[in-house]
Amino acid sequence: MTPASHRPLHYWLMKSEPDECSIDDALAAPGATVAWTGVRNYQARNFMRDGMQVGDGVLFYHSSCATPGIAGIARVASATRTDPTQFDPASPYHDARSPHAAPRWLLLDIQALRKTRLIGLAELRAHPVLAGMQILQRGNRLSITPVDPVHWQALMALL
Repeated sequence: MTPASHRPLHYWLMKSEPDECSIDDALAAPGATVAWTGVRNYQARNFMRDGMQVGDGVLFYHSSCATPGIAGIARVASATRTDPTQFDPASPYHDARSPHAAPRWLLLDIQALRKTRLIGLAELRAHPVLAGMQILQRGNRLSITPVDPVHWQALMALL
């Protein structure tokens, strides 16, 4: 087995509501780096904890907006750590059942690399090579999904 530090890059699609954190917000942050807080789905959390590593590529996806789609390219910039918003009663991401001794929720840092033209769902669906992307599957609601290297390469050619 290849050590984690020598494994090939993996690729991810991460959804963010642009009124909460857009690609522009991420690019304007110090070091163009933002903490990816508020993940409250176990499968998405497990992707962060078990699959994502520093250097992995990220498709920065604007969701829950007038025109959802891929809005930028980023990279994973840190390992996971405890998401403090779960313990903050004033946070919309507060989880009163998450124990301090064994926190349920994690975050990691994402560094925005560049803004791209917006690639919406209709354009993604128009490319047969992208048909297998999880974002295009019926019922997909996860905020973080893996991206196959073939899909990543096809998208880089579109950008």
